[in-house]
Amino acid sequence: MAVIYPFRALRPPVERVEQVASVPYDVVNTEEARALAADNPLSLLHVTRPEIDLPAGTNIYSEEVYARAAENLRQLIETCPLETEGEPSLYLYRLVMGEHEQIGVAACCAVDEYDRDLIRKHERTRPDKEDDRTRHMLSLRAQTGVVFLTYRADRRIDALVAAVVSAGEPLYDFTAPDRIRHTVWRAPAPDALVRAFGEVPLLYIADGHHRAASASRARATLREANPGHTGEEEYNRFLTVIFPSDQMQILPYNRVVKDLHGMSPEDFLAAVEGKFRVEEGTSATPARGQFGMYLKQRWYNLTPLDASQAQTDDPTTSLDVSVLQDYLLDPILGIKDVRTDKRIDFVGGIRGTSELEKLVNEGRAAVAFSLSPTTIEDLLTVSDANGIMPPKSTWFEPKLRDGLLIHQI
Repeated sequence: MAVIYPFRALRPPVERVEQVASVPYDVVNTEEARALAADNPLSLLHVTRPEIDLPAGTNIYSEEVYARAAENLRQLIETCPLETEGEPSLYLYRLVMGEHEQIGVAACCAVDEYDRDLIRKHERTRPDKEDDRTRHMLSLRAQTGVVFLTYRADRRIDALVAAVVSAGEPLYDFTAPDRIRHTVWRAPAPDALVRAFGEVPLLYIADGHHRAASASRARATLREANPGHTGEEEYNRFLTVIFPSDQMQILPYNRVVKDLHGMSPEDFLAAVEGKFRVEEGTSATPARGQFGMYLKQRWYNLTPLDASQAQTDDPTTSLDVSVLQDYLLDPILGIKDVRTDKRIDFVGGIRGTSELEKLVNEGRAAVAFSLSPTTIEDLLTVSDANGIMPPKSTWFEPKLRDGLLIHQI
């Protein structure tokens, strides 16, 4: 059963929250982070992407970067100033994007439950990214990034959440520059939520696999260095926001490929016709089990010729992203490993299919593919089967902001 822990959040005063709150560190590169944090010394990007305060070209994995992160957090605590909650608390975090709304519980979860797979995973992590966030956590003795969890929706938890929202004034309520509204409440009586989650069978990582893995590695380092380790230290827990599955929103994660693997557009199209029914279309948004393809300023609709390609007993191989990989990207375009092949890139659905058209029309890609979004039930099913989803299978929107709640370890 799921165990959640109240924690004493380190957080900004309400009058500074919009300056501190930042996009997650891993959705921007160094230059984008530098531009976003320009003229805003309170942005948490100075902590999560501290290379923006060092000379251009600085190795982002150098010791001076992690030292600057720690110094920037120290300065932020003093100058903002950040405040530590008076007692361990749970929080509710609501995201509103257009007509979509979701409310999750911000809490700490046990590293032990992550290690024992009671918090289910669906992605492989990269050692270099784990190394980075582990060093970041150890340098700060804090977790600034949130692990985005989900669970099969539970009406009892829904009722407890609704009661807090209707009864109390929020700590924070603001709309970020990307027009996502962020509202946070402190739950006045966390015990009821703790008990309710104690009856939830499993939690699932939706987004944040590297942050969770890094929390586990940081805990191992701190435990080894602590001869008085009891298991109750804050480093045994990691920062999460937990949303019910029926409120999650997943957008497509589309693909663009830089070249046609030595083929002319005509030869490539003929090869595709060997595995898919190809129809010229006006819609760039495919149905589940189909694909959109943008080639030479024209959209095509692709349907697998063999229905078994898209429907198998294996929940991973039947995903649309797997079918596209196994029957087109690999055999026709020669892309064996999308993690390492520099010829392929990925475009989150938040950018729309117009971004795919732009990349092809400008010559930065030769062909683009639009997909139907992976569903939350797909994610839960693959996780329950201990499967691994292909890279870039899910794009969750809206995204949480860093800096509203920090967990000190």
